[in-house]
Amino acid sequence: MAATITIPICDKYLKEAKEFLQNSVQSSEKGWGAATEILKAMAAKEEKELRSHARLWDYVSALRRRYGDEEISTLWHKASLLHTNFYENWMPLDEVELAVNGVERFAEKLKGLMRTR
Repeated sequence: MAATITIPICDKYLKEAKEFLQNSVQSSEKGWGAATEILKAMAAKEEKELRSHARLWDYVSALRRRYGDEEISTLWHKASLLHTNFYENWMPLDEVELAVNGVERFAEKLKGLMRTR
């Protein structure tokens, strides 16, 4: 999948995650989706395809090591919490909002890295 396709999807999901902040489950689903789409966009720029959760995690770890930036992993963890919350619905809304903000930072960071490549 081309990066040019997944970046607009990321932006759409991120916008929706913010719009749905009063609905923990919906906001979590959209936040997780935004994070995975931007990660897939970064991988697509390298002609890689991420088709499983394990591959997503492996790629995040590779990016962290490549750029020496622990924040990549820290922000990804926030996205992963949203993924879990989509199924469990245990996060308070203010924590969901913090995690969605983390996903926004994650997307900005990866977009910046894509621009420099």
